[in-house]
Amino acid sequence: MNTRTKIGAALIALTAMSLPAGAGTQAGEKDFAKTYGKALPPIGFVDYCKRQPQDCRAISGSATRLAMTPQRWSQVQTINAYVNEKIAPVSDQDLYGKAEFWTVPTDAGDCEDYLLLKKKYLEAMGFPSEALLITVVLDEHSEGHAILTVAADTGDFVLDNRRDEILRWSDTGYRFLKRQSPHNPQLWLALARNASKPQTVLSGGTKSEN
Repeated sequence: MNTRTKIGAALIALTAMSLPAGAGTQAGEKDFAKTYGKALPPIGFVDYCKRQPQDCRAISGSATRLAMTPQRWSQVQTINAYVNEKIAPVSDQDLYGKAEFWTVPTDAGDCEDYLLLKKKYLEAMGFPSEALLITVVLDEHSEGHAILTVAADTGDFVLDNRRDEILRWSDTGYRFLKRQSPHNPQLWLALARNASKPQTVLSGGTKSEN
């Protein structure tokens, strides 16, 4: 049994195969985040792609939306909760002595590190990378925060290190700024009309802050 199969089998066994209320129903326009053209990527992401170019290459160039089956939903729930529990929240400044340093964590990290690990796990389980989009938002304190958007056929769902519950993007209370293009992970799209600035410092945060 290969690594991908082992990960998939172990994680599927941890959760019930049921969709949340509304996740399996026909989506409306508000369930999908609207884009407003091109945006500049975060500085930390640009640096990460220089160090890890294999994680930033375009795979198919298609805008694939994930078919959100009960099995897929179960896997997404499990990965989100597992990584939130596995990784201790520590700022980049404390870990690396700099405000922004994106990396796949082993035991500790900031908000962007959580999402990079979740993305790795889901890709290993067969999820299309084009449907797993790094996203930058402003939180309830107007501070920069990074999350992973799962672009599904039933809406845009958020994997957040601050909560184990997976919400639609419109239910998070965040102000969405920009996210990766599904056509090319190195290109970014604005989710607000004035979201072109790349200098947003990501504060990370923990579940206890909400």
